[in-house]
Amino acid sequence: MRVLLVDDEPLASIELQGALEREVSEIQIVAAYSNPTEVIAGVLEHRPDVVFLDIGMPEIDGLELGRQIQAVVPGIYIVFVTGYDQYAVRAFELYALDYLVKPVNDSRLRNTVMRIQEKLNLKGLRKVPVRNAPLIGCFEQILFHPPGMEAQTVKWRTSKSQELFAFLLYHRERVVGRGVLLELLWPNIEEARATQHLYTAIYHIRQTLKSYKMDSISIRIGELQAGYQLDIGGAQVDTELWESELKQLGSLDVGTADAYERVLRMYTGHYLGYYDYLWVEHERERLQLLWLYQMKRLSEYYEGQCVLDKAIQINLDIQRICPDEEECYFSLMKLYHAVDNHMGIEEQYYLLKTRMERELELPISEDIVRWYEQWRLGQHKLIGELKGNSTLLSK
Repeated sequence: MRVLLVDDEPLASIELQGALEREVSEIQIVAAYSNPTEVIAGVLEHRPDVVFLDIGMPEIDGLELGRQIQAVVPGIYIVFVTGYDQYAVRAFELYALDYLVKPVNDSRLRNTVMRIQEKLNLKGLRKVPVRNAPLIGCFEQILFHPPGMEAQTVKWRTSKSQELFAFLLYHRERVVGRGVLLELLWPNIEEARATQHLYTAIYHIRQTLKSYKMDSISIRIGELQAGYQLDIGGAQVDTELWESELKQLGSLDVGTADAYERVLRMYTGHYLGYYDYLWVEHERERLQLLWLYQMKRLSEYYEGQCVLDKAIQINLDIQRICPDEEECYFSLMKLYHAVDNHMGIEEQYYLLKTRMERELELPISEDIVRWYEQWRLGQHKLIGELKGNSTLLSK
């Protein structure tokens, strides 16, 4: 793995380099830059696999520099490093592989490095998508879609078999150590019994794959039975297809808006959202942020084009999948105001109040409360004026 570091504070680069070298045995730090004006030339010279890029630099915004890097070296992976997490959504405009908040936690960095290595492995083994290939669904729940058949919700023999398959799928193309699996799934059982449970779960997975006609997927045993590796053969994963199509859309304009809508509608729920697996949270959040960012861009585009019915529908879709996203309620209130839908405004404020205060026990944003109260005041004044005019006319 060839890595290039960019941070205007040299000490921060030294610390990150040390942390990376502790986590990855086969890593090469090809260069480290504190002057961002030298980075583009350095990227072209060293051709790293990944750039760890600080966002908060005085000479140039790290997000803008990331955009320039991707322009000159398409396909390069970027991991943003920042002292503040509010840059996360903006970072995904560039399809950043990940972002880290300073001070970087060792376990968090370890997860990032694993994702980079898996992406590099997949990049080397990537196959051209085959039409009518078996499809594995990961939006919300695991679905199997064999060629020529309807998608099927998978009935697993045990919950452990289900989680084991999901974990191996997420970490496929590499051998997952047996000890890792035992600690994940059977942490409080003595090793001999836990190992037997593991063998049984592997057997159940193989039987399930066979019964759903997903025979192209197999589980291989690592050398010296050190672990297991999932090979999906010619099958494809819907979340990966979705992300790939999203990255190919290009700029958002009148010619691509319909394509954006089509691809964004493919996001039908969160990554393995039905399951409360702790290990899946980071990937779930990454894909959700990417989807939210593009949905908000599409809404803003339609607002700018005065296509308010589509902007409203985009925000309703956000609300359906992400009911905790406070901003979409406010966007809908303002959009309904623009189309003179008073009931819509009242409904959105009530839904938001119910969601935030009753269910999440959080206060509504002061900006939203202030906007709503001013709107209500304006309505009362308008009603008063109408009543006054009606009285004058009656005389």
